[in-house]
Amino acid sequence: MLKIYLARHGQNIDNVAGVLNGHRDEPLTEKGIEQAHEVADKTKEARISFDIVYSSPLVRAFETAKIIAETTKSPVPEIEPLLIERDFGIMTGKNITDIEKLCAPNIIKAEIITYFLDPEGAETFPDLMKRARVLLDKIQEQHETGDILLVTHGDVGKMIYTEYYKLDWKQVLTQFHFGNCDLLLLSEDSSADESHVFKLLQHNQ
Repeated sequence: MLKIYLARHGQNIDNVAGVLNGHRDEPLTEKGIEQAHEVADKTKEARISFDIVYSSPLVRAFETAKIIAETTKSPVPEIEPLLIERDFGIMTGKNITDIEKLCAPNIIKAEIITYFLDPEGAETFPDLMKRARVLLDKIQEQHETGDILLVTHGDVGKMIYTEYYKLDWKQVLTQFHFGNCDLLLLSEDSSADESHVFKLLQHNQ
């Protein structure tokens, strides 16, 4: 059986500042490094290791992937461009407090995050679903069995989960928070509502 584990990166500088990072490439904070070690230690304690580790090319994800791989004695992470965060378009670098002002009414409010839907130049969530499908097809073609770790980001990570389980993306946006260093399991014997493996105490969005 193929098991796909999906992790979000640890806290980075933009997260602390409340900045919409998208493709911005800021490193992990000290807290982000701690979060990566925490999920890595929990994974090791659960006797989970990975046959291969794929990471987004952005440094916040790759740093997280390296820590998890080293702790669990898994292979050195490989870059997978399809795991990169959503392109935020004109919202890149804006403060999260600007979302409603600049993007309403085309927003969806969740408990913790307000999602913008289609600002100029941004990938939409249907765009991300298509990218997620390409990614999942690629992984399933290359790996019939095994434990695979994908280290990615908030928006695209949620859409990988959504596409895997064939869910409604609008509902998923408000269903749960995919926090820093949370770990999900996507597999045939793990239902959508049982996918969280580890959920960390969050200090930011």
